[in-house]
This record gives sequence, structure tokens and C-alpha cells, in this order.
Amino acid sequence: MADKTQKTKTENSKIKRVPKEKIESVKKLAEEIKNRKAVMLVSIKGIPSAQLQKIKKDLRGKAVVRVAKKSILLRALDTSEIKEIEGLKNYVQENCAILISDENPFEITAWLAENKNPIAAKEGQIAENDIIVEEGPTELVPGPVISELGSLGLQIMVEEGKITIRKSKVVVKKGERISEMAVSVLQKLGIKPFMVGITPIAFYDSTAKKVYVGIKIDKKKALEDLINSHSKALGFAVAISYPSKSTIRFLLAKAKAHYNALSKLETKTQT
Repeated sequence: MADKTQKTKTENSKIKRVPKEKIESVKKLAEEIKNRKAVMLVSIKGIPSAQLQKIKKDLRGKAVVRVAKKSILLRALDTSEIKEIEGLKNYVQENCAILISDENPFEITAWLAENKNPIAAKEGQIAENDIIVEEGPTELVPGPVISELGSLGLQIMVEEGKITIRKSKVVVKKGERISEMAVSVLQKLGIKPFMVGITPIAFYDSTAKKVYVGIKIDKKKALEDLINSHSKALGFAVAISYPSKSTIRFLLAKAKAHYNALSKLETKTQT
């Protein structure tokens, strides 16, 4: 009995040691989670503070982003008492935030994919794609920078007191580490080769009462795939002579071509 009493005192002592501000933060976040349509876990890893603030500002009216410690996020999800949201807890990680919105979560995901901000390269970073310096005029004046440009193999000339890049060149290939010299040149040319933004990890849709994971929406690629699929479908429909509003003119042209071919063959046979 004494051991049980001592254990209860210890647990109560731990509860009392939880800062009041932390308890209030959990309650406030839990209330927001309960009262919004979509709750999304997002990664903010590597996003500079200035860019994060800009994204928050751009999201105004669409969603709010709450940055909190991992422990607070987990407690807030528990405190929300939404059974179906339990699955989100498996994806809470460091450098994680919660995005809360009344908008369609798939539309928010698409918005996040389209609204990334360019940032400068840092020494030692791995190039995600080929980094190209395009040909054309620059704002650089002749001086020590000429040797820097030359060290990256850039062909230059001076026009009206300014340096012009004579020919476009890949200065860092995809997968390569970016050197100190490359960083210096890219900064001088105002080239920001990396895109940074909030990355969705998983989200809970209160309408469907489901947790979705790994959602990636690329409108441009989706449109390209749709056009490509339509082209293939049209060709297939014509090949099997499937009549429709979209195929009829191709089928008539195909029939005429066959008719002409048969007419020529008949004339040749009679001759």
C-alpha cells in the first residue's frame, strides 16, 4: 500500500512539473485540430526562417502552420480525442509542424508543391539537378571575378563594360557536391538553384475520416500524362475502328484511304 501511495505521489509530482504554458499550448492546438477539416503533418527541415515566414504569410486565408516540439504535437493529437487521427502519430518527427485548414487537403498539397521559393546554394550541398549558367549579359564588371568564372570553364567577353557569358554551361552536374568556388560564382550571378518549401508527410481528412500518406501532386506532370494518355487512347480507338465524336473524322479518313487503295488495286487488276 505504501509503495502504491509513493508511486501516486511521484506521478502527481511529474504532472505538476509540466509547465503551464506547455499544457495550454497542447489544449489550444488540440482544439484547432478538432475544429478544422484537414490536419496535415509537414516537414520544415532545412527551411530558413525568412522563407518559412513567407510561406506562412502566403498561406493566410488557406491554412495556418503551427510549429511545435514533437512531444507537444503528439500530446495535441491525443488530446483531440479523434480516433481516426491516431494514424498521424506514426509520422510525427523532428523538424515537423502541423498545418491546419478548412480547405480540401489535396488542393493544399498541390498548392504547397507549386509554391516553393528559390534559395542560394551552400558549399558541400548535393546538386538536385544540373546547375546551368545561361549565356547572356550579366551585371558583373571585369576584375578578379573573371578568373573565378574561368575556373568553372565559362567562356566570357566584355561588352559595354560588363561581362557577358558567351555560351551556356553546366557548372555543377546532378549528384555532385557544390564547391566553394561554384557557390561564389552562383551568388555573384544571382543564381539560386535550390527550391525550398513545406513538404507534406501525411494528412487527416475529417470528411473522409482517413489518414493519407505520401501524397504527391504535380499538376504539370498530371496534365502531361493526361495528354499522353488521351493521345494513346485516340490512336487505339481508331485502330480498332471504335466510333465516337472524337474518332469519326479519323475513321472516315481511314475508310477513304482504304477505298482509294482498293480502287487502285481493282483498276490495276482489270488492266
